[in-house]
Amino acid sequence: MDTIIKNSLAVDAACSGNPGVMEYRGVYTATGEVIFHKGPFRQATNNIGEFLALVHGLALLHQQGSPLPVYSDSVSAMAWVRNKKAKTTLPACAENQILFELIARAEKWLRTHEYANSILKWDTRTWGEIPADFGRKS
Repeated sequence: MDTIIKNSLAVDAACSGNPGVMEYRGVYTATGEVIFHKGPFRQATNNIGEFLALVHGLALLHQQGSPLPVYSDSVSAMAWVRNKKAKTTLPACAENQILFELIARAEKWLRTHEYANSILKWDTRTWGEIPADFGRKS
């Protein structure tokens, strides 16, 4: 695809450290309006955040009956969604218990729901950072 579909949802995550403090969000691609923002979560990874952002976006659009496509810049998150399983090696601990509850909830949602939304790969090389980016790269 050569052009950005502006009428879409873009999702992204940011993590300070690996593991570290993570947050994720979804924005309306055309305007950058924040549609949802979750976190911070301790003892998390960026891949987990990307996965949760993508599932959160799909679930929200499903709930609204919206056909909007969803952009992600994460090949890992897209694969995890396709497989309905977060393939993280992060160990669970007291600090990230809520995170693992959210992962289980997301995996269950993927197993029990159908969605019509296209999941599209954001072409960072061509288009620059995804609109949901947190702007923290050094």
